[in-house]
Amino acid sequence: METTRHFTATVYVVHDGAVALHHHDRLDMWLAPGGHLDRDELPREAARREVREETGLDVTLLEPETDVDVEAGRELAPAEHVMLFDIDVYPGGEVGHQHVDHVYFAAAENREIEPAGDDEADPEDWEWFAREDLRTADRLTTEVVQIGLEAIDAVEARSR
Repeated sequence: METTRHFTATVYVVHDGAVALHHHDRLDMWLAPGGHLDRDELPREAARREVREETGLDVTLLEPETDVDVEAGRELAPAEHVMLFDIDVYPGGEVGHQHVDHVYFAAAENREIEPAGDDEADPEDWEWFAREDLRTADRLTTEVVQIGLEAIDAVEARSR
């Protein structure tokens, strides 16, 4: 069986020492905003769009330093992490669908969640998780805890 891979972008949005997560009903998981890249999008563009659609927030993505200078192209600012997630796993262990997820960190100016897209989670489905909330909530996956803590640290370090 051939594995289909989709490119996605996820953004850990931080404000005042906490990260925004929403409860995804179908998956029964707490997740940061994100989704599939549109056909004509670069990962950072998709990241900003997904945050805007899902939360209504305009965010500032952290900008890693890049220094490759070439004539025939340009270097894209890297994601904080690029993760590979198995989405559809069949009996026997065959993987039919994976997400190549570009993970970004972003700073928000406020915590006012007002989704701007269609079919998005309601504002009451969102919560802001501070460090201690991330560490003690048994309802979060390990990657959400680990990356959420890292995002808070990175955004706070940039604001000093």
